[in-house]
Amino acid sequence: MGVPAFFRWLSRKYASIIVHCVEEKGKECNGVRIPVDTTKPNPNEVEFDNLYLDMNGIIHPCTHPEDKAAPKNEDEMMVAIFEYIDRLFNIVRPRRVLYMAIDGVAPRAKMNQQRSRRFRASKEGVELTEEKARMREEVIQRGGYLPPEEIKERFDSNCITPGTEFMDNLAQCLRYYVAERLSNDPGWKNVTVLLSDASVPGEGEHKIMDYIRRQRAQPNHDPNTHHCLCGADADLIMLGLATHEPNFTIIREEFKPNKPRPCALCGQIGHEIKDCQGAAREKQGEHDEFADTMPVSEQEFIFIRLCVLREYLARELTMASLPFPFDFERSIDDWVFMCFFVGNDFLPHLPSLEIREGAIDRLVNIYKDVVHKTGGYLTENGYVNLERVELIMQAVGVAEDNIFKKRKEDDEGFKRRMKEKRKRMKAEQRGPAYMTTGQFAPQALGRRDRPEAVQNARHQAYDMRMQHNKDAAQFLKATMKNGGNSSAGASGSADNRGMKRKAEDSDSEPEPEDNVRLWEDGWKQRYYKTKFDVDVEDEDFRKKVVKSYVEGLCWVLRYYYQGCASWKWYFPFHYAPFASDFKDIKGMFTDFEKDTKPFKPLEQLMGVFPAASGNFLPPTWRSLMSSPDSPIIDFYPDDFAIDLNGKKYAWQGVALLPFVDERRLRAALADVYADLTPEEVRRNSLGSDVMFLGKSHPLFDFIHELYRTESHEDTEIPAELCHGILGTLNLDDNPILPDKPVTSPIPMLRDISQNTAIGVKFKDPHFADGFVFKAVLLSGAKMPNKVLKPGDWEKGNREPWRPQLGFNQHRQQAHLDQSGFRALGHSLNRNQHGGQYSNAPPPSNYQQGNYRSSHRGGHQPFQHSRQNSLLGAPPSYHQPQYPRQQPQRSSSSSSSSTGPAGVTVGIGPRSRSSRPTSRT
Repeated sequence: MGVPAFFRWLSRKYASIIVHCVEEKGKECNGVRIPVDTTKPNPNEVEFDNLYLDMNGIIHPCTHPEDKAAPKNEDEMMVAIFEYIDRLFNIVRPRRVLYMAIDGVAPRAKMNQQRSRRFRASKEGVELTEEKARMREEVIQRGGYLPPEEIKERFDSNCITPGTEFMDNLAQCLRYYVAERLSNDPGWKNVTVLLSDASVPGEGEHKIMDYIRRQRAQPNHDPNTHHCLCGADADLIMLGLATHEPNFTIIREEFKPNKPRPCALCGQIGHEIKDCQGAAREKQGEHDEFADTMPVSEQEFIFIRLCVLREYLARELTMASLPFPFDFERSIDDWVFMCFFVGNDFLPHLPSLEIREGAIDRLVNIYKDVVHKTGGYLTENGYVNLERVELIMQAVGVAEDNIFKKRKEDDEGFKRRMKEKRKRMKAEQRGPAYMTTGQFAPQALGRRDRPEAVQNARHQAYDMRMQHNKDAAQFLKATMKNGGNSSAGASGSADNRGMKRKAEDSDSEPEPEDNVRLWEDGWKQRYYKTKFDVDVEDEDFRKKVVKSYVEGLCWVLRYYYQGCASWKWYFPFHYAPFASDFKDIKGMFTDFEKDTKPFKPLEQLMGVFPAASGNFLPPTWRSLMSSPDSPIIDFYPDDFAIDLNGKKYAWQGVALLPFVDERRLRAALADVYADLTPEEVRRNSLGSDVMFLGKSHPLFDFIHELYRTESHEDTEIPAELCHGILGTLNLDDNPILPDKPVTSPIPMLRDISQNTAIGVKFKDPHFADGFVFKAVLLSGAKMPNKVLKPGDWEKGNREPWRPQLGFNQHRQQAHLDQSGFRALGHSLNRNQHGGQYSNAPPPSNYQQGNYRSSHRGGHQPFQHSRQNSLLGAPPSYHQPQYPRQQPQRSSSSSSSSTGPAGVTVGIGPRSRSSRPTSRT
């Protein structure tokens, strides 16, 4: 979803939805790596049934990582993808299904965003190359040193699009990878693997959702299946909630801001390309043995527990005294729908709603006020009640003027605070002009390293006195020259009173031009004139924009709950209307065009690629992007404007690209279709999902018999043989069969000589046109145990409440005595102040006998500071195995420390000799 700040907002507001993953690492013995045994219970104390991988979130970081050296070639990229999947499989350990979904041809509504991204990527690549050439020339002219330019072909990430040779090769490599793991890894032996490659239409996450929807509509579906979906997009949270499955978890990389990146010019860390000075590279290691390595920390993973998010939303959305029965599942759907107003991949967000300004909270409050008047919910099973939505929009519209004015006030206040902060930082940076070294230099409290001894103390003291006198004389001289004004400092060697401050000394950054000025009267007229080039009095045009946006809201919700309603529909404007423009929208939408078809892969490439990426297309197709005589040359501008639209950075702005006219595109391609080679025709055709399983799987013999009898008809899966999974099977054209070797497509990896896996085409269960998937909890679904503190706990306080850490409600809580907290406190971040022992000397001094406890007369109860909440979960070697059946321990026999979010700190088993501490 196109809301960069959504997950940050969600994780801050609902902190307990996050659980850090426990990852078991492989060991090495005598130089031989021993892999992790994934048949053992999950160390996260939960067992997952199905793991779904949104593969594009894996492919991008493995092919062009931002925080480490990029793979040298395509083979290394494929191996990196394999290792990433292995790591996820090790953490999650699915017991039934592994579904790998790569983005196929997208609906037209999504292609506009893909087109914008790919044109931007191409433009940024050209600009980076030009900036590197300019900066290289400047640095060399100044006498700086730069390593010689590598003659290396830049990896064009645009190739990660259906229809390219790269994606075709990836599909072949993944088939090999799955066969190898099913044949040799015991943890995979009973897992059903589904691969939906780029030849299958649809976005990866929506192919996964379609699979879940169709399976849960079957009578054999287990309503207590525990799903785990991997991906970093915010819309996965919405999609997970939309399934109404009680056990749904998302796994994603933990985002760590401000990670160091190497300079694109000199390759060193610590500065950006615009600040590169061409300084000589520092020696890495004693013998420069780490010259070609980058200091990278392995990315960690977190779980997002949607069952806990449902608990939070139940507290927030539950309403009393409604004129109709309250249905929590329907209110969840309404919440998902309202989140679309702050942005998604298919529609621009409304101008008055910004996620960073609490727009979702505002919408929820309006919703709870208005829902009494609406007479019912906004949505049902993915269908929108527009009459009720209009009431919400009008309530937002009333506040729009105040929203824009407050936004301006907040922006001005933020700039003022940042300006004052920069002034303070500059004053702090000036500091003393002279700083001694060695033993006389200031030392940070608790530092373990020892300062270098001073050789001649008297000489050092003399230098300090002389330098101090020199600084004082310069300061006095500057003060007298400035008429007694000491603020100029020693650097004010000339009388600069009345002079303008130089531009480079300015604290303020250049502001993007804003002609709309939403905070001033007349904002609506200026908006429509500037963004759409029409007068605000043009009611017909405004209604046209609103009508398209209303269609978009209906299309997006249907996409999330029922699948793609139309492959052709898209929002034909770059900007959204105002909430106050949503008037009389009830009759603006009826239904979408039926039986629309997706683009073919090469057709989509023509719709989303800039001319600079034309090398991935056949020659005659490529010429349509660059030839002046091309009938569609206007689709491929060499340069285009980016409207910052009130934002600060170009990546936040709107790329003003022309929309592709589908009829003109198809007419132009009709003349070049005959030029395709047989290989290109194959890549341009639509494919099917493939199911793989190993020899010990119950369905193996059934599929093997299909190949033996050469049955080319669709065959239903017997549900009892495959965990209740239903669908149809058909023979694969290029199958992976048992006892037949599988050739490795990667030279560095060996062939599979003893293959025991089998592969077959798979189709989801078919449903009649007009079938509506119900957005409800299934009968027999058991809700997970509650995690949050009960709402009436403070009033009743009848039972001790234990905060839950991780997935296991009965996890053994840990205890540290005073010495344990003291030792751990010394290894924490020293920038955090506070705590009883924050000024104690480091442990290295304890042995020297110079430490005395500040308490007398025995131990005092330890009141831990806030920093102790950062101690985290217990190390893996203290993790109890799953499942653990352990009775609840009373407050007298166990103790815990609780962090700011009510998370219990687990460190290890409590010793008998330790004293109990008070429970918080």
